[in-house]
Amino acid sequence: MKTDLINILELIKLGEKLKSEMRHSWLSNGRQESVAEHTWRVSLMAMLMESYLTQNVDLARLLKMIIIHDLVEAEAGDIPAFDTMNDPAAKEQKAFNERKSIERIKDMLGNALGEELYELWHEYEEKETYEAKVANALDKLEAQIQHNEADISTWLEIEHRMSFLMDKHVEFDDALQVFKDLIEDEADLKLKEAGIDTEKLKIRG
Repeated sequence: MKTDLINILELIKLGEKLKSEMRHSWLSNGRQESVAEHTWRVSLMAMLMESYLTQNVDLARLLKMIIIHDLVEAEAGDIPAFDTMNDPAAKEQKAFNERKSIERIKDMLGNALGEELYELWHEYEEKETYEAKVANALDKLEAQIQHNEADISTWLEIEHRMSFLMDKHVEFDDALQVFKDLIEDEADLKLKEAGIDTEKLKIRG
């Protein structure tokens, strides 16, 4: 058991890096957001949304999936979606780096727990199970909530259009669609207040 706990301690230490791994998101007070902060609020969203989802969800499995999914970024770093959206080579390199990281995490634990985390990470990536779809949807929605809370000056132009591209992530669940609409409406208002024509953005999206 002591060896297992030593390995767990090492993994916890790896997780500390997420506190200083910055995302392309800013807080309402102007400070840049860390991956750890993003992951915490996605987990909070999962807890709060559980009873509103249209299907029963295994909350423990969902929370584990959310937490383990971003752990690879302690080694691979956080790559914004817009950096890989139109760049297949960058997208494949990101996927390769993250796969290598989750393999190292599995090997670091070297037991059934390591295998469980490995399988949960891949389940999220494949987005076939209900829990994986919910985890992915909440991840995308939290990112947009954070953008909505940040000063509009921190938004890149591509993020204006991305505010209206979340449908594909929530279409499988009625409650998440309604939640997405609320978040999208906030983005729409924020952009309009900045003098940006959102109708053109929606058409292009």
